[in-house]
Amino acid sequence: MNDTASEVLTFMKENDVQFVRLGFCDLFGMQKNISILPDQLPAAFGDGVSFDAHAIRGFRDTEKSDLFLCPDPATLTVLPWRPGPGRVVRFYCDIKNPDGSTFSGDSRQVLRQAVRRCGELGYVCSVGAECEFYLFKTDENGEPTHTPFDRGGYLDIAPLDRGENVRREICLCLEEMGIAPEASHHEQGPGQNEIDFRFGDPLSCADHLLSFQSVVKAIAARGGLFASFMPKPIPDAPGSGMHVNLSLHQNGRNLFGGLTDPGGGAARSFLAGILSRVPEITLFLNPIANSYDRLGSFEAPRYVSWSHQNRSQLVRIPAAFGEKVRMELRSPDPSLNPYLAFALILSAGLDGVRRGLELPPATDVDLYTAPQAVTKALTPLPGSLDQAVRLAKNSAFVRDVVGPELLDRYLREKEAEAAAFQAAQNKDAFYGERYFGRI
Repeated sequence: MNDTASEVLTFMKENDVQFVRLGFCDLFGMQKNISILPDQLPAAFGDGVSFDAHAIRGFRDTEKSDLFLCPDPATLTVLPWRPGPGRVVRFYCDIKNPDGSTFSGDSRQVLRQAVRRCGELGYVCSVGAECEFYLFKTDENGEPTHTPFDRGGYLDIAPLDRGENVRREICLCLEEMGIAPEASHHEQGPGQNEIDFRFGDPLSCADHLLSFQSVVKAIAARGGLFASFMPKPIPDAPGSGMHVNLSLHQNGRNLFGGLTDPGGGAARSFLAGILSRVPEITLFLNPIANSYDRLGSFEAPRYVSWSHQNRSQLVRIPAAFGEKVRMELRSPDPSLNPYLAFALILSAGLDGVRRGLELPPATDVDLYTAPQAVTKALTPLPGSLDQAVRLAKNSAFVRDVVGPELLDRYLREKEAEAAAFQAAQNKDAFYGERYFGRI
């Protein structure tokens, strides 16, 4: 909203701002914040606000536990759902060490570095997210139940779709926050919904995705519901995906508009780079044990492949025109950390461009019904959290993009999570304890 600290302070004085939230997310995409009063904001801009990093999963050991949140003034957003009088605003923050250097676990900075490398190569990448979620009823104590809010299906309307008003409130709230929703509708599963918002630069898209999830949860809770971004909350129903749409521009031209033209080599190599790296970055696109229940059914991909329009593929090129021509990566789910996921996807594409990778032929078949003669020639996606951990651990590419310290801490947590899941006698109980009600 405002690009300088002085403009921000002026805005707050003129708009009755009484509370300031300093937001960030941990390595695993869980949102966190500290609230301060407006008179503390100048000091926050100057020196940051300290917090106990040892208490944040995957951040720091107890002997060096101090880190500082430094608000990014360009991310000032009013939270319209908070009660008045006295407005509440939120900033997303960069995370610094006591000496002012960047904290190695600041995933927002990892994405910023990937965007900078993209610019140095002469390209601009745009990213848009399509995020699905479920609405569940709550009990008399406000705790989430496993009962979906409705029994509607894809694109149904009221009375089968009971989520219309919830989606409307979410979209209006997003508009007030400067996030432009493009479409909303009921999805295939009972109580399942989708809201898509306009594409933008990768960092803004990641920030907006965090904002979107917090708005969805807040508006749902206000209506006595629980919003779940768990990838597969209902075993026999469609999972919730977070399709990532990407386009690549050079000198103002959308290169995906000429994907099949002689001059479309960069776009083809970008797509080829993503296809080549997806197995080793899947841990960051599908980061929890429950993620792997979703892959391979209800239009979620199982194999590394691409095609035009085909929803059984890992990557499809949607039928679109002008600036909306793009590639759609269909494997990610909403439990991811968007900063790390976007950084790895973007870096994989750029790696393909640097190496001049050739795009393999399109797989123009329905992979859910294709014979084994077709599928055995394709590389499968990891089938479990344990497999995804092993692939990421052995990837020099992943280590280079996210940094060795961040990767080691991430792997340590995920190895423990995978081991606990394998040891669990009741997988549904594990999901309920670890994920449902939290994600």
